[in-house]
Amino acid sequence: MAYLLIKSLHIVFVIAWMATVFYLPRILVNIAEATGEPPAVKARLELMGRRLYKFGHSMFGMALVFGLILWFYFHISGGWLHAKLALVAVMLAYFIWSGRALKRSIAGGALPSSKALRIGNELPVLVLLAIVYLVVAKPF
Repeated sequence: MAYLLIKSLHIVFVIAWMATVFYLPRILVNIAEATGEPPAVKARLELMGRRLYKFGHSMFGMALVFGLILWFYFHISGGWLHAKLALVAVMLAYFIWSGRALKRSIAGGALPSSKALRIGNELPVLVLLAIVYLVVAKPF
């Protein structure tokens, strides 16, 4: 029963973190396209982005805690897990890049074009697809 509870909590926090991974770049797109808008619009988007980034860190931390419990206490292992963890590291790097881009924008720096941000926003879906496949199929 404890295993199922820990696994369920891990999944819930991963879902919450993934929501931030997908939505933060959308906020960046809106910031990039906010030229010509009143300054309050960009300020509101940046505030939303800061709050979302902070929330994402909390959700990742909780997912990590429950994932580590699964790994060490319940002895989850296998080659598939190492591949999954590598892809999670890629996703985390993308999340951190998004947060740094937001901070750069808040400081007055330039963002990539909205088109580049839109394309980049689709890439985590492919990484997530691979992660889910590894977890479900455990191919190796």
